[in-house]
Amino acid sequence: MFYQPKDGHGLPHNPFNAIVTPRPIGWISSRGQDGVDNLAPYSFFNATAYVPPQVMFSSTGAKDDRPGTKDSVTNIRETGVFCVNIVEYAMRDAMNASSATIPADQSEFDHAGLNRVECETIACARVDGVPAALECEMVDIVQLRGAANFLVLGEVTGVYMRDDCLKDGMFDVTSFQPLTRLGYRDYSVITDLFTLARPDD
Repeated sequence: MFYQPKDGHGLPHNPFNAIVTPRPIGWISSRGQDGVDNLAPYSFFNATAYVPPQVMFSSTGAKDDRPGTKDSVTNIRETGVFCVNIVEYAMRDAMNASSATIPADQSEFDHAGLNRVECETIACARVDGVPAALECEMVDIVQLRGAANFLVLGEVTGVYMRDDCLKDGMFDVTSFQPLTRLGYRDYSVITDLFTLARPDD
């Protein structure tokens, strides 16, 4: 089949997210000017550059108590920093719990029963026990087409890696099994790897 999004797809559910898969999950922690720590998973997330290291995530939709956006974007606008926590399979339920819509003056850390650790380079908390975390300074927030769609760009200022995930000097993703987002309500987990040499290596 072929469809133009402006005309609708005619299917029971939108296939867009199922086509663009798998997507890494950026578990974004931020802190508002009021000191409340926010935590939310975003599957529109990825790395964008090596030097300096940079990442992006996109927030779509809005909350009733956040005019035109969500807690993460509001907090990052206020403070200019955020942290990307990497989600392992073992933390899937806590990650899902943190996606609940709760009032802006309450913390998803508490709602999901998660401990927090202060970041080293920014005034923000990260999730205690995650395999890795990227501390970021905001570079820009870009409004995308559509209502309440925002692209957040950040430069990585600090990198945390859990010691047991380092094997022979390499960050071993099979040691913690990263969670990935698929379409609909589906997720997957990375357990197996294979290597391809570049033609010009």
